[in-house]
Amino acid sequence: MVGDPDSNSILQTPVSHAHSTACISLLVQESLEPREGTTSVQKSNHLVLYSAARDNHILLLLHPKAPMESSDVELDLQRSVQAVLRELSTQAPALQSNQGMWRWSLHKKVERDPGKSPVLVRILLRELEKAESQDLRHVIIPLLHTVMYVLTKATGITEELYQRIYAFCTRLLTLPTPYCTVALDCAIRLKTETAVPGTLYQRMVIAEQNLTNELYPYQERVFLFVDPELVSASVCSALLLEIEAAQAQQTPETCMRHVVSHALQAALGEACHAGALHRKLQASPRRTLEHYFHAVVAAVEQMASEASPSREGHVERLEEIYCSLLGPAAGRCGGDLVQERPPSIPLPSPYITFHLWTGEEQLWKELVLFLRPRSQLRLSADLEVLDLQGLRPDRELARVSVLSTDSGIERDLPTGADELPAPSSPETERAGLQRKGGIKKRAWPLDFLMPGSWDGPPGLHRRTGRPSGDGEMLPGVSRLHTARVLVLGDDRMLGRLAQAYHRLRKRETQKFCLTPRLSLQLYYIPVLAPEKPAASRQPELGELATFLGRVDPWYQSNVNTLCPAIHKLAEMPPSLDTSRTVDPFILDVITYYIRMGTQPIYFQIYTVKIFFSDLSQDPTEDVFLIELKVKIQDSKFPKDGFSPRRRGVAEGPGAELSLCYQKALLSHRPQEVTISLRATGLILKAIPASDTEVSGSSHCPLPAAPVTDHTCLNVNVTEVVKSSNLAGKSFSTVTNTFRTKNIQIQSQDQRLLTLSLDKDDQRTFRDVVRFEVAPCPEPCSGAQKSKAPWLNLHGQQEVEAIKAKPKPLLMPINTFSGIVQ
Repeated sequence: MVGDPDSNSILQTPVSHAHSTACISLLVQESLEPREGTTSVQKSNHLVLYSAARDNHILLLLHPKAPMESSDVELDLQRSVQAVLRELSTQAPALQSNQGMWRWSLHKKVERDPGKSPVLVRILLRELEKAESQDLRHVIIPLLHTVMYVLTKATGITEELYQRIYAFCTRLLTLPTPYCTVALDCAIRLKTETAVPGTLYQRMVIAEQNLTNELYPYQERVFLFVDPELVSASVCSALLLEIEAAQAQQTPETCMRHVVSHALQAALGEACHAGALHRKLQASPRRTLEHYFHAVVAAVEQMASEASPSREGHVERLEEIYCSLLGPAAGRCGGDLVQERPPSIPLPSPYITFHLWTGEEQLWKELVLFLRPRSQLRLSADLEVLDLQGLRPDRELARVSVLSTDSGIERDLPTGADELPAPSSPETERAGLQRKGGIKKRAWPLDFLMPGSWDGPPGLHRRTGRPSGDGEMLPGVSRLHTARVLVLGDDRMLGRLAQAYHRLRKRETQKFCLTPRLSLQLYYIPVLAPEKPAASRQPELGELATFLGRVDPWYQSNVNTLCPAIHKLAEMPPSLDTSRTVDPFILDVITYYIRMGTQPIYFQIYTVKIFFSDLSQDPTEDVFLIELKVKIQDSKFPKDGFSPRRRGVAEGPGAELSLCYQKALLSHRPQEVTISLRATGLILKAIPASDTEVSGSSHCPLPAAPVTDHTCLNVNVTEVVKSSNLAGKSFSTVTNTFRTKNIQIQSQDQRLLTLSLDKDDQRTFRDVVRFEVAPCPEPCSGAQKSKAPWLNLHGQQEVEAIKAKPKPLLMPINTFSGIVQ
């Protein structure tokens, strides 16, 4: 590339930098053919471009050994990278339709021609260093994700280039979040990939395709949930057909061939005859293929698990596998084979299961089935009868009281009484309640630990990049499964997901099943109704998607732009020709989001307790994530209802409401406010409407919490203002806005209220007279109190005070960078 300090080309120009860029773009667009008004002269290996308009020239000195084809490839990739950067720097409506396509086309170029990968990595690294020097932080995270995605699939990347990218990531650790967070994640993966090339690709394929292997037992699955009531049947059918068409070509044998081929090419580089290797793997039977697959995985994982992995040692081990596969003539010194263009090694899309959303219980049921071992999978009509603890159906963990025959004295206990019996021993089957030093402890049977007693070296998850969120919740229990739950829909679907998430966390307090073995990742792709029937409703139903796109520009560029593409896919007729290979754009973008979206944004779930006018009807509780809307009903409750009408209340529009709330202040000091007003409606929003501070009101004159604080509610009250003049009494409305942590609202006259949660018609409550809204606590987060005998009374009070404070229940939604300040 022109001006590249790493290449041998030089740029000499007396014109401005902007004019130089324009001329270079001219060369790219015309494929080095002169345009009208310009002339080019070729002298030896010098190319001189004259600009007739400005009477200036640019002299490009090309190295004699550098072929023009290489320069054309670099210029083409540079143009694509610049298009991606322009997309991040502009908000022009004309470019909205092309957002996301540039990134996809850039990755497709190197996927079809793997030899372009080193060139693209150098271009991306140069742009990263430029962004660092010019403090262009808005492009750092997108460029980091782009280069990491290329490095995951690439082969032939030099160790020097890996070291430069790793050094750049370490320099970003001094920046605030989310830059340092993303850079740390990239640096951890790069450190292993530098010493053991091909590790990232191998682990990703093994986990996503659920290939059985003892050295890397992690498994992932993508659960795609679509609510048929919110998404049209044509969209559901189009997505299902695209997923099935892509996965039909991804057999386990194909994935194992990809792993072996990629690992050998990444380690051996040019010494690997890719064409001969590809033909050999295609002709190998399944048993032979599995043998070499396990041999390659063992070589990579054992080297990556070492404290100081050696790149030379890794290359030697894979060269032995390579020679045994192709024969002794295929070694480094064997030059008999003709070197040819290496075939492309695709990165298979993850295993995706398609589900129609039927209720809040479905998420929990699907996760239980995912964790269920195949040997113990006994389906029934009611999944409640499944053994949730991962045990055999004939074993129970119920506490069974038995007649005690000992003296109660510890010295009378036989030797070894405190030791846990074997799961299949007669002692375990005879009694469910055992004496263990006077303290009842629940023993986790061995078959609960999956798979077996596998436990990697200490610190392995940080050194070699285990899936995020891993760790040991219990001694010997590792999170070997990752469930990536992807929901499609609008704000109503997110509200239903919040219900299911709250229900799942509540179940975990009763039956500790999913938490110790599962890492749950939530993803969201907005699919709104087409603009034709209700263009005005679309922004309302995509409020959370708008917020995610505002705080994460890379999410806006890649995910928010999928909505029109999905509708276009649904309108296209299905292709009957399944023999040819197609490039599924939507599935590729979903896959990119699933793999690179590792930074969660946490949203507070709010609980609402609702009281009805009918005293015989018990109060109900529900949760919401985005908004609670209050409307005033025309009907009135009877005089002997919940709250009598106050005297002296003037008739007028709306209802007389009593509001008691706690202000959300920067100091976090509790300040209660109680007011009464007449209002025609209220809206409680948990998502900030914009980046700017909302206007205050007379009821909240003090500074409110910043918009990036998602643990406060924005209350919009449409207040009725009464005025008197010569013509009589008149009423007008004014909207007041304030922030609060919790609020209680009660109707003071005979007007009833209607509550709507998360804009969902199915979650509407009528005939309401009072309701209370507060942050939803973590289930049973403060229920248990410590009664440690070694603490004094003051120490016990402190522990109880700490544990009694409930933690808020936050629902994470994964994005590419989190919140970019």
